[in-house]
Amino acid sequence: MTATHDRPQMLPEEFEVCARLAARLAEGTRWEFLGGKIRATPRPDGDHGRIIQWLARICVQAHPDLWLHDQGLKVETYRNGHARPDGALAHSDAFVGQGEWADADPVLMVVEVTSYDSDSDSDTDTDRRDRVEKPRAYAETGIPVYLLVDREAGEVTVFSEPDGVRYESTKTVPFGKPLTLPTPIGVTLDTEPLQGWVR
Repeated sequence: MTATHDRPQMLPEEFEVCARLAARLAEGTRWEFLGGKIRATPRPDGDHGRIIQWLARICVQAHPDLWLHDQGLKVETYRNGHARPDGALAHSDAFVGQGEWADADPVLMVVEVTSYDSDSDSDTDTDRRDRVEKPRAYAETGIPVYLLVDREAGEVTVFSEPDGVRYESTKTVPFGKPLTLPTPIGVTLDTEPLQGWVR
């Protein structure tokens, strides 16, 4: 099927079936369905995992009742999209009893760490996926904060104040400068360690 503005490639239910099948074929590849299109994200590398670990420790120290979950989320205006952020900050029990694709209402912050795509269109894919499609999808869903750790640019961007279409507030700092995550997180990140976890 060809996607248009009026007609997506497939229905969300069809995507869920395809994602389960694809996961069996490509162990470790993450599949998403955003803007009516299927997206595959590359397997995370060791530095990527270390960044998530660093951030999880900071968040849990500040808010012991929260956890940085690895959870697929139903996103976009009518929850027709399916995103698998690198981290979803929510209460420790937020996703108990939910399946692979959970309701995003309990999420306080989503985190994405850019990956080093292996194909020739990597810059285009990362730009489209993490810098355009995901902020829009997360803002439409009403997730209060989106944190993007952009390894290619050497920057961290925090998006906040979703209005149902986009995030009204964004702040970007280069690795090495502090960045305060807004309410409801309220934590200041010392981004200096990020400089050691890039290629």
